Amino acid sequence: MDFETRAIHDGQEPDPATGSVIVPIYQTSTYAQDAVGENKGYDYSRVSNPTRTALQICLASLESAEHGVAFASGMAAVTTIMHLVHPSERTVSVNDVYGGVYRLLSQVYEPKGYDVTFLSADEINTDLASHIDERTRVVWLETPTNPLLNVIDIKAAADAAHAVGAMVVVDNTFASPYLQRPLELGADLVMHSTTKYLGGHSDLIGGFAATNDPTIAERLYFLQKSLGGIPGPFDSWLVLRGLRTLAVRMDRHCENAHRVAEFLDAHDAVEQVLYPGLPSHPGHEIAKRQMTDFGGMISFLAGSEEAAVELVARTKVWTLAESLGGVESLIEHPAQMTHASTADSPFAAPRSLIRLSVGIESADDLIADLEAALVRSTAAAGA
Repeated sequence: MDFETRAIHDGQEPDPATGSVIVPIYQTSTYAQDAVGENKGYDYSRVSNPTRTALQICLASLESAEHGVAFASGMAAVTTIMHLVHPSERTVSVNDVYGGVYRLLSQVYEPKGYDVTFLSADEINTDLASHIDERTRVVWLETPTNPLLNVIDIKAAADAAHAVGAMVVVDNTFASPYLQRPLELGADLVMHSTTKYLGGHSDLIGGFAATNDPTIAERLYFLQKSLGGIPGPFDSWLVLRGLRTLAVRMDRHCENAHRVAEFLDAHDAVEQVLYPGLPSHPGHEIAKRQMTDFGGMISFLAGSEEAAVELVARTKVWTLAESLGGVESLIEHPAQMTHASTADSPFAAPRSLIRLSVGIESADDLIADLEAALVRSTAAAGA
């Protein structure tokens, strides 16, 4: 079946007890058992829950995975995956990574003695092999990256990592499985913050990981149960609801982002637009190969930090807020918001950078709002 059909049907058969077309919210912590050691497949909801099971089946299908594991947040997924790494092993990560992941690796794991190396997207694309060795357990990728929208060649990175026995994890949050499926390109694990495009309505927190490796899957299920970072049944249900419209939403996100990027690229007050859909983007050709479209995320450089801060405060349709992937358009200043934790690192977010999560409103309204804010912020910054 095609993606759109699987998003609505996989793991979501009508409820056998009532015929409910929509998977019920099984809001229970425990389950009646037929006898000691005999149950209907469920005994305690930290271990498993029918609503969560439906989500795991559906989202694994969308990622071309045999196994899917849901978590309470994207960071809960990252933390659980990092339990696959021993302190004596190396983790190599792209440096242009979500601020929360950088904070976890640099301020939680490195002080515990973990060996973490950060590489630029360019270093990974051109010479990953020289930066990894037999001690490398995990190569951690985002593509497109957050917030600079760098694009990493997943297949090439996977080939290099596998040559030394390393495992490749790809954070696919920006692209979603509708636009990119890392497991098909050689990755070993794919993860998401389901808070973003998969939920799609800015009303839940969740995470997810998927794999085709049964050994990795068995360990992740054990860690999900043992660490307890699980999503509740209502949040699982909300992600399932979001998946049903993922394809049509992503089509509109991409369509709007193309128009907004082209507008910004032609504007005199904008120094540079970072969007893989623009032919001028250095990762454009890689993105064309491994994505079906270029996503709804755009970053751009204003003339100065002052102009950037002025601009994000002056939009009317774009909401000044962290997060991304909802139907509403969001604007933010990464250096002081989502990526403040990287401020003292060698790869801090540029102070003049603005990040856009392009929603599904009228593209004309989004562009008009940006145009007015650009005029006002440029005038204010120059005053």
